[in-house]
Amino acid sequence: MNRDKTGRGGAIAASGWPRALFYLVQFTWGLPVNLAGLLVFLCYPHSRRERFCNSSVTYLPGGQGGLSLGVFLFLGGQENPGLRVHEYGHTIQCLFLGPLYWVLVVLPSAVWYHCFASYRQKRRIPYDALYCERWATAWGKKWSGIP
Repeated sequence: MNRDKTGRGGAIAASGWPRALFYLVQFTWGLPVNLAGLLVFLCYPHSRRERFCNSSVTYLPGGQGGLSLGVFLFLGGQENPGLRVHEYGHTIQCLFLGPLYWVLVVLPSAVWYHCFASYRQKRRIPYDALYCERWATAWGKKWSGIP
């Protein structure tokens, strides 16, 4: 059975990857990132959760923005389909980058989000102007099948 565009369905992961292979790579090559995600996931047992493609989404009350740690996505309390797709793109980056994800995506993304917010706002620079954010949005759309 094939997976539909919302991530529900059978044994085929996005872009034709078998689901077992997707999780095998995530929990070997991407193990450090996914362990961090699992620890955060376990810290919020009563938060609203849902599945999205091959990820687990946890909505954090009062939060804004998002964080992707492997297959674990953490989003602000209000549902935002575009943000969910974007964060899923980071999941795919982790799939390919494994331990390099920390240096090539997490660190630049955290600095861009926390240190350059007023700079971006003042100069009207889109969040996706940073390479890893633009890449996450593009891959999130491609791998989820949601434009």
